[in-house]
Parts: sequence; structure tokens; C-alpha cells
Amino acid sequence: MLYYLFEYLEKQYQFPGASLFGYLSFRAAMAVILSLLISTIYGKRIISYLRTKQIGETVRDLGLDGQKEKAGTPTMGGVIIILATLVPVLLFAKLENIYIILLLVTTIWMGIIGFIDDYIKKFKNDKDGLKGKFKVLGQVGLGIIVGATLFFHQDVTIREELPVTQQQELVASNDAPTKKFGEEKRSTKTTIPFVKDNEFDYADLITWINPNLEKYAWVIFILITIVIVTGVSNGANLTDGIDGLAAGTSVIIVLTLGIFAWISGNLIFSEYLNVMYIPRAGEITIYIAAFVGALIGFLWYNTYPAQVFMGDTGSLTIGGIIAVIAIAIRKEWLIPILCGIFVAENLSVIMQVSYFKYTRKKFGEGKRIFLMSPLHHHYQKLGYHESKIVTRFWIVGILLAILTIVTLKLR
Repeated sequence: MLYYLFEYLEKQYQFPGASLFGYLSFRAAMAVILSLLISTIYGKRIISYLRTKQIGETVRDLGLDGQKEKAGTPTMGGVIIILATLVPVLLFAKLENIYIILLLVTTIWMGIIGFIDDYIKKFKNDKDGLKGKFKVLGQVGLGIIVGATLFFHQDVTIREELPVTQQQELVASNDAPTKKFGEEKRSTKTTIPFVKDNEFDYADLITWINPNLEKYAWVIFILITIVIVTGVSNGANLTDGIDGLAAGTSVIIVLTLGIFAWISGNLIFSEYLNVMYIPRAGEITIYIAAFVGALIGFLWYNTYPAQVFMGDTGSLTIGGIIAVIAIAIRKEWLIPILCGIFVAENLSVIMQVSYFKYTRKKFGEGKRIFLMSPLHHHYQKLGYHESKIVTRFWIVGILLAILTIVTLKLR
């Protein structure tokens, strides 16, 4: 909203300093500062309110060190992350931007699902919370909305670099000699690592059968979007098991996506680094800046010993936002590397449950691969302090983030 106010003041009255709001870097800086202030200052008040209302964590006895001390710690702290993200975005972002709209919808949608889950756990005395099928239904619903919007909306486009011969023809004819990119067009292309062209078209998944099937590429795209949104949001949810793990890991992931978003939305740098140019995607940087500030501010209270837990209100929202950002900037196939921590947590649960059921059916007694799943609990069972586990997971997350960036040049 402030963006539109200062844009008006600059045009009508040449208001001093109003032009600063036209710069993406300035608005991103303001967004991260404001989100930090909201999450740290007002976050403390929200924690006090949650404590006053006795909205505390009910801890199951899993035999883990320090577990009983966590009982009664305020939960549903994901509200802090959501508020500290939304306020700066509403103030500094271009609200007509389709990517910003999608991220706002994602935040509110997943926030509501997580809030209902936490509400049922706390106020309905149901430790299982919202039934799994309803969570999945909500995630699938969001996936359909995001996939359909990104496929059909007219503002979701890319611009590809023209072939060298066509560039030479333009130069020879003095027709836009500096024009290296073609016109905007809707496309089902995305980015994949380790290949020369670094791009893949979803339509190729079905056009090899029959070229006429290209008109059904939207079905493939939406299905893949659903899988990614569901997988990443559940991965973030499973990672939120010890103090500071989910929030800290998410900061690393989101900062990396912020670099990609800024480059993808910048014509000069996308050309220089040979990254797919996505018009209007740079505005996502504002959302990411606010989100990072909110996560860091929340981490102030969530590091060991945690004064607040994010609950499903926060973890499901975090995963949903990360998934949608990755899909929007067409870097979703980097998720297995960038979100390696989430993937490992997901796989540890799947492997544990599958192996237990298999061995119980075959031998009459279930056996386990890990001492406990998700993976971070396995290390707790081995005797590692949770602070050490979290720090080492962060280090692995940083290494994965670096590897993710490097993959774009390893072709």
C-alpha cells in the first residue's frame, strides 16, 4: 500500500525520496526490517498472550531427553511468522502482481489448515488434531489453485533468448539491436540441474506419445504441483520436532530461493548467468525478504530452550510457501537438493513405517531402521543434544544451498 502511496506522491508532487519505493532493493530492505521488528517486538506479546490463555504444548512421552521440560511451552506461534510476513508484504509489494497474490493465498490457506489442526489438538483435547485426509485435501486444493493459476494466467510468462542468427538479423536491420530476448509467452518449461540446456518442458512428458496431446499439458503440470506442495509442506511439518530446526532450515532455503527469484526477474543478470528470465518474478523478492525477517525474528524465541513452538500453524505454512515460490520461479526440480533436510525427514518416516509393516507381516514382529523417526529423533536417541543436532542440520542445509546454486553452472 505504501508503494502505491509514494508512487502517487512522486507523480503528482515530486515528493522527495518517493522514488526510492520504485527500487526493488529498497522495498526488500524495508520489508525485512519491518518483519524483524514485528516478529521480535510483537512476537513477545503474542507469546505472553498464548501463555496467559494456557495455549501450551502437550508433549507425548517418547523417552527423549529434555522432553518433559517442554510441556506447557506456548504453541501456535506460527501466527507470529504469518503476521510478520503479511504486514510488510501488504505495505511494500505490488499487490496486483500475480505471484504476490498466489503467495498471499498460500499463506492464508495453509495458515488456516494449520490453525485448525492446532486448535483441535489444544481445545478439543484431540492429540491427533485435524484428520490426515483433511490436511491432504487442503494441500491438494492449494496445489490445484496454484497449478491452474501458474498455467493459465496471462501474466505468468517467460522470455527466451533469441537464437544468435536472429539476433544478428536484428542488428543488421537496425531493429532493436540490443534485443536478445523474444516476446513474453506462456510456457510449461522449467529448470532442471546437470543438463546442458538446463531446461525441461512438461509438455514433453506426453507429446512423445502424440504431439496433439500438448493441449493436456496442464493436467501434468497441476498434478506435479500438487505433489510438490503436499510433499514440501509435510516435510516442513515433520522437521518441526526440536527447537529451532524447522525455522533455521527454512531461513537457509528461502534465502537461496530469494537469490534465484531476484536473478530470474532481472533481465540483465538472468542473461549473464544464463538463468530463465521470468518477467515480474522479481517482486517475489519482497515476499521472501518479509518471510526471512519473520523466520529470523521467530527464531529468536524458538532456539533452545524454546519459548514458543510454531505448531502446524507455522510448519505447514512454511512448507507451502517454499513450494509455491520454487514452482513460481521454475526451480522446483532443485527442491530435492535445496530442501534435502525436509526430504530426509520425509524419507526417514516413510522408510521406518514401510519397513516396520513389512517385517511385521513377514516375520510377525515389526523391526525398525532408525531408533526413532523423523530423523532428528534418531540422533536424539543416540545421545546427541538437540542444540548440536540443530546446528549440524543447519550446516548441512547451508552446504545443500551452495550445491543448489552451483548446479546451475554444472551442466
